Amino acid sequence: MKKLKIETELDVFESVSELSEDIQQLMDKAHEARKNAYAPYSHFQVGAAILLDSGEVVTGNNQENAAFPSGLCAERVAAFHAGATYPNAKFTAMALTAGSLKQETKVPIPPCGACRQSLAEYEVKQEAPIPIYFMGASGKVVKAQSVKDLLPLIFDHSYL
Repeated sequence: MKKLKIETELDVFESVSELSEDIQQLMDKAHEARKNAYAPYSHFQVGAAILLDSGEVVTGNNQENAAFPSGLCAERVAAFHAGATYPNAKFTAMALTAGSLKQETKVPIPPCGACRQSLAEYEVKQEAPIPIYFMGASGKVVKAQSVKDLLPLIFDHSYL
């Protein structure tokens, strides 16, 4: 038997102010999007902003539904909107911010598993990594160089 060791390195910034100006602006867009999240059940708001290779920024926020599986996460709202509106654009960076309306959220919160899988599809399609910056409502920011850093054993079209 052989063992497979998987390691991931992530960059950790003490605050948004340590990020480049363009990524700070992208994170600002994610914060703005988070304010419009529809989260009456979880009281947990998430905002996402995707920078496209054209310079366009596409945002999304979580949209809940009383029939819980019918809602959609902010990351997929933004990614699916970008894919539908700009089908040939590449995602050059993504910023995420998440926060609870019930308590202060300072811990960096990464995308859920379903969002990681969806984002992996776009990364494979564009044949280039998507850097992902994520944080809580405030505090530290974590950067993954690629979706593969968050989902190292991705399932993609090569298995079909």
